[in-house]
Amino acid sequence: MSEFWTKAQQLFADGEYWECHEVLEEVWLKSDDLHKEFYAGVILCAAALHKARAMNSSRGGRRNYAKALKHLALVPDVFHDTDVRELEALVHQALRDESFFPAIPILQK
Repeated sequence: MSEFWTKAQQLFADGEYWECHEVLEEVWLKSDDLHKEFYAGVILCAAALHKARAMNSSRGGRRNYAKALKHLALVPDVFHDTDVRELEALVHQALRDESFFPAIPILQK
């Protein structure tokens, strides 16, 4: 995996959702096909948690989460060694429980 993806994973796990979004946005802009959908979905998951937590907007968080699901629905269950369906579930849980801080679920090789 590339350095940007490792950095994005760490930022997400640390609850630095806006910074994660920023790291991934540059790569998303240069991507295409499934990669573009995957990065858009992860960016929107991070944005959902940022809106819900840093901006205290649960409605904004849910809206971004719904947008993320539309992108991630186009991606296989496992993509970039990430359990995409688990990511969806973890973000959903975090939106319902602000004491829960998810990590991007990376599958071990």
